[in-house]
Amino acid sequence: MRAIVVGLGIQGNKRRAIAGADAVATVDPISEIADYKDIAEVPPDSYDAALVCTPDAPKISILSDLLSRGKHVLVEKPLLTESNTEIEALAALSRQTKAVCYTAYNHRFEPHFVRMKSLLDSGRLGRIYRCRLFYGNGTAADVRASPWRDKGAGVLPDLGSHLLDTVLFWFGREDHRFQVISCNSFENKSFDHFVIGGHGEPALELEMTLLSWRNHFTCDVFAENGSAHIESLCKWGPSKFITRWRKLPSGRPDENIETLIQPDPTWVLEYEHFKLLCQTGGGNLQNDLWINQQLTTLSRAAERKPVSP
Repeated sequence: MRAIVVGLGIQGNKRRAIAGADAVATVDPISEIADYKDIAEVPPDSYDAALVCTPDAPKISILSDLLSRGKHVLVEKPLLTESNTEIEALAALSRQTKAVCYTAYNHRFEPHFVRMKSLLDSGRLGRIYRCRLFYGNGTAADVRASPWRDKGAGVLPDLGSHLLDTVLFWFGREDHRFQVISCNSFENKSFDHFVIGGHGEPALELEMTLLSWRNHFTCDVFAENGSAHIESLCKWGPSKFITRWRKLPSGRPDENIETLIQPDPTWVLEYEHFKLLCQTGGGNLQNDLWINQQLTTLSRAAERKPVSP
């Protein structure tokens, strides 16, 4: 597959490295090392797909142009729009031209995320009562220094989109009603700490922050027959997957811990998944419709909520 990389920021350079020999050209209006300044300059017959790693604002226009040309697209998350009508239009274009439109959520390929999905699907945990997710990094200063990142809902679309996609991946439920528990702009103009809760079964609590002194991810699933836990991601390893099986009526549970110490495999695995979709067809815009709706609703609610100084 011949791919062009659109946008040569941090993500674009990662994507170019993963694509390797597949990457035939780069596009960026500012970068001095880019082959082209605009997608319109790239000969249409020189590539099959595009890896779009641009800021949020121009994404819809870029995707519309590429899909109308029949080019497959991998776009960095989140895919945010004013209304779902714009995403629905992209889906219609994708069907019309048979070009894949895939929004990248690489954590679906995290080994312990896959292990959690398998455990939940197996039914061994019984009724799932509650799932609590925490995702934190220390990028507040980097976001504050960016001319386009420190605005809007801040950490909510950035890290919250990952957590909402994880909810879809693990539970496949779209009937949760989320509400803002707390939202704060401690150091940034935009929100740098956010907590939301989901009413439904299982009950959900999703916390995200740019103010974590150490990059970290945790998950706690509490269920009828026991609990399952994730500590950290491979990129911040060691990463642990812990299961605990209840002793009834009470007692110390049987516990199993699986620890991974390895480089982050998700980017390569996701790119291979995208290439397979380009051969077989598919995409995940239906997920984007749900995620965009949740983020829009939560962002509006946060704007009305008192924020700590």
